[in-house]
Amino acid sequence: MSAPVRRSHGGPASRDRGLGSTGRSRPGTEVATRHREGSAVTGRERLSEIDLLRFLAALAVVLFHFTGFGGAGAWPEPSREIFPEISALTRFGYLGVDLFFVISGFVILMSAWGRGPGEFGISRVVRLMPAYWVSVLLGLFVYALFRLGHGVPGLVVPNLTMLQGGLGVRNVDSVYWTLWVELHFYVLVAVLAAIGITYRSCLAFMALWMFGGLFADQADHRLLQVLLVPTWSPYFIAGMALYMIHRFGPTLLLWGFVAVTYLMALRWGAWRAETVFRGADEVVVSALITGIFAVMILVATGRLGRVRWRGLTTLGALTYPLYLVHSQLALPLLDALYPALDRWTALAVVVAASVVAAYAVHRLVERPLAAWMRPRLRASLEAMRPPAEASVPVPRDGGSECDTSVAARAVRSVGARPM
Repeated sequence: MSAPVRRSHGGPASRDRGLGSTGRSRPGTEVATRHREGSAVTGRERLSEIDLLRFLAALAVVLFHFTGFGGAGAWPEPSREIFPEISALTRFGYLGVDLFFVISGFVILMSAWGRGPGEFGISRVVRLMPAYWVSVLLGLFVYALFRLGHGVPGLVVPNLTMLQGGLGVRNVDSVYWTLWVELHFYVLVAVLAAIGITYRSCLAFMALWMFGGLFADQADHRLLQVLLVPTWSPYFIAGMALYMIHRFGPTLLLWGFVAVTYLMALRWGAWRAETVFRGADEVVVSALITGIFAVMILVATGRLGRVRWRGLTTLGALTYPLYLVHSQLALPLLDALYPALDRWTALAVVVAASVVAAYAVHRLVERPLAAWMRPRLRASLEAMRPPAEASVPVPRDGGSECDTSVAARAVRSVGARPM
């Protein structure tokens, strides 16, 4: 556990500018901190615990698909029937997505703080698209190899845009539905960035989104439901509130957001257990959602600050490509391996191959393509600016590869306490 931090009191101006006293710093994630006098001190902090949680969430989804899924999949029978010994646990692995969304609310607000909508958009495109394109093309290859479905090639171009959910086109891979939900969140955060991300604007944003989602659900208003995604918004809002607790310190209002969104998440978790994942024990689902919120509260309050293994950075980087490619690799691999190999050996090979493939995508595709895309997208952004603005240099930092780092100009204020 990290040592306690003394927090100085700051006024509204310091809250909205993100100024405060310098507090503890953990190695890793880039953060600029400031003394009470306002002089900038560049520090480095990496939330390694976030990297670990992201990887565990992805692994939970992988094990859900490979051992806990009740429908058709890569195995010749439902994976839940092939692995009855562990399926009672792994059948709840779908809740890894819920953890993903809370983490996303936390790190996306952290990444967007201090940025305009253009820079925020560039960071998202560079982070998401390279591995996603590989996944779509890999899915096309697998469909062609096994002659699955008709008209699949016609799905590829819409899927390459990541906008197929809005175009009424089905996903090449079923996991892509979560990316469409994430895009809703990114658009809303981009609007917030255009207004200006401050302590007050974040509070207003979270309140409007939370109550708007409730009203949309109760009124059964289709347009608002599409825009505000009330089924998933509690997780994003909770993540945002927890990041603000991490950045500014806890207040009753911020804990109130966490509490209300937790209750909303329990409600939607029970609904999914009844409808989408029939047979899932609602008590277990509620307990796991409680665990998700509890562990993220530990992150926000610095209780997991001792998690500092350097290898966690790599695991965090593998999370996104692992999530994207695991189900596509499983079909050809299991077709070749099972039942020639026993089920446990085949499972181990497929999971290991998925991790290796994720590492290859990260090193051979994500990193070089991001390095190529970033300056060109920035040049396009600069070309859109008025001449007076175009002369202002754009920060060199383009966002973390793992989404747990922020630009050096983002400030973590540990001393400014909200009113």
